Formats: sequence, C-alpha cells, structure tokens
Amino acid sequence: MDLDEAPIIHGLELPSRCICAQSADTNITRFMVATQSLRQENQLHYVEFDDENNVIDKTMFSHPIGEVWHLSASFNNPDVFTSCYQAFENGKLIHGCMVGKLPLDENQKPIVNSATTQDITQSQQGTLENLATLDSEEFGNISSSHWKPIEGENFLMALAGSKMLLYDMEQGTPKLSDSFELPTRKGHPCTITSGRWNPHHGGKQFAAATEQNVVGWDIRSKSQAFIIEGAHGQLVRDVDFNPNKMYYVVTCGDDCQVKFWDTRDLSDPVKVLSDDHSHWVWSTRYNPFHDQLVLSGGSDSRVILYNMKTISSEPFETENLSSDDDASKSSDSDDEFSPEKRQMEDGVIGVYEEHEDSVYAVEWSAADPWTFASLSYDGRFVINRVPKKVKYGILL
Repeated sequence: MDLDEAPIIHGLELPSRCICAQSADTNITRFMVATQSLRQENQLHYVEFDDENNVIDKTMFSHPIGEVWHLSASFNNPDVFTSCYQAFENGKLIHGCMVGKLPLDENQKPIVNSATTQDITQSQQGTLENLATLDSEEFGNISSSHWKPIEGENFLMALAGSKMLLYDMEQGTPKLSDSFELPTRKGHPCTITSGRWNPHHGGKQFAAATEQNVVGWDIRSKSQAFIIEGAHGQLVRDVDFNPNKMYYVVTCGDDCQVKFWDTRDLSDPVKVLSDDHSHWVWSTRYNPFHDQLVLSGGSDSRVILYNMKTISSEPFETENLSSDDDASKSSDSDDEFSPEKRQMEDGVIGVYEEHEDSVYAVEWSAADPWTFASLSYDGRFVINRVPKKVKYGILL
C-alpha cells in the first residue's frame, strides 16, 4: 500500500457513534465527530484532513448537555450544526436537539482559547455556542435531524417517534413550519429509525426508515410518495438516495444486507448484496460525486467499499478492441491503471478492517470524492481513500 493510501486513525477518549461531513464548505475535507458517554462530559471533535501531507488537524469542543446520538451539518452555513442528545437530569432520562454554532474564522479554522488546551488529548479545545434547542415536548423525543441539501434553503427535518417535524431555520432560530405523521400500521404508530432527504425533485421528498419498511414522503402534498414494503427482513437501519440518478435508493438493515431500489418499480430490489457483512449493517452512503461508489459499515467491525457501476448514472461500457489493438492491449497489460479501468465489475472494491468494534457510521467527504471516514463505538475514527486503481479507472 502506498503511504498516501494508508488509513489515518484518530482515537476519541469516549465511546462514539455519530459523524457528519461539513457539507457547506467544499474546499477542504472536514468532519465532525461526537461522543456518547453518560458518566463523563461529552465532546465534539472538529477534524480537518490535509490530503497532500496525509495528516489531520483536530479541535475538541465540550458538549456538556448530554451524550450525542446524531449529528448533522448545515448545507448552507459551515459553522452551524445540530446534535441530538440524551442525558439524565434529576434521575430522569431527557432527550433534546441542539442547534449549535462552531467558533470559526473566515477560513473555517476554529477559534480556540489556548488557556483551555489540554495536552493530554494533543488537541485544542474550544467552546460551542448553543443557538437554540428544538422544542419537542409536544411531539416526543427527537432522535435525529437532517438539514435540507438544497442550496439557499435553510430547512431542517427532525424525526420524533412516528413524526417528521419541518423547521424553517432562515432566521437562525427554529420555527416549526409543518409536521407530518406516518400512518399507523395495524393500529400501532410507526417509529422512524432514520431518514434522508431526496436531493432530486427540488428537495420535496423525504424518506423515512421505519421497522422493516421505507416510506417516501412528499412534503408538498403531505402524502406518501412511495413505500418499500418489507425492504429488509429485519429492522432497516439506514437509507440514502443516489445523488446523480433519480429514483435510485440504497438501504441496509439488521438482516446483514445492502439493497438497491428503483422507486418507480418496487416489486423487487434492483440489486442485493447479502454475503459481505456478517452482522447488522448500520450505515450506507452513496459517493456524492461518483455514484458507482457505495460505502457500508456494520456491527461486524467492517467497512466495505463497493463498485455499483451497472446501476449508476454512468454505467460501464466495454470498449470493443479490434485485432489490430490486441498488441497494444497486451503491451499495456503491465500498466497499473488502464487494464483495471476496462475490467472493473460490480462488487466489493475493498474491505477495511481497522476497527475493532461495531461501525455505526460511514461518511464521504463533501470536498474530495476519494476520501471517506468511518467510526466505531470504541471511539476509533478512521479516514481512508479510494484505491488509486479504482480512482483512475473512473477518471480515465
């Protein structure tokens, strides 16, 4: 392995299960990582990755209001994020969702107080600003929140039980714009486990994973746009939309499978990946630039990078080589990149096993299409790159 393909590992002091990419600034790869501890004060780590020198710069912020279960970065404001948390207060478990602000300068660099720098972490420490807290008493406990991925639209979808709460964040403080509730099934409410905005159709659809199903919701008509009944044999853990190809969705779940769907015809999945994970699959993500690249991470401590080009926006086309080209093809057979470019097929590109605990989250960089991160419960945060052979196979 080349040195510039070696993984970068950052260890957090506390358990952790959520990361997000800073999506509003696409110049430099940055991630946010938060911890989950009931006994110690929690932290938010702001991590910047320098791919030229293969190093990371990290700043730690105190998150004293509770253990963080979900993070989401604003699509339009690089310093704004939401964290969904829970904590014990007066012997009672409480839930909340904070709209926070990072102290960043004009270059998106953290502004820190050197007096609070802790040598033991080898990180700088700063202070977060709490802009607002989403009031969920009327609707229940907010488990996750998702910023709308449309430029210029500052909307936030919060998930609480069977409800989807749409907040207008234009003025910097949350204003409840609308609320939607999934229909009951057999008289019981459908608890939402995760969700994702559809970047197509002007961002007017939101997909919610609930039990073994995925429901696509149209926020304009306040009605169901599609439903994937029995998407997985067990609980659906995550869902993501193909950013470059309309109607295509990827899901994962406790049946150890990753599945691809076309929402125009949901009678059967387009493709099923069933042999790569040996335990629950917690997270799956399309590459935001090259949709043939797909990530998954699971409780088997594995991160898997797939090539799904036949169902991507740029399906693979085999070049027809004439007999006159055979000699040149043979002479090029030792080239590191060109033969693999023509012969790449759907399937596993790489299995990454730097983790020793359950991998709860995987994320692509919003700035670099070849960089991705993963996080396991023991606090191990790992940055990896797409192999060069695959990278040049896509570009050339």
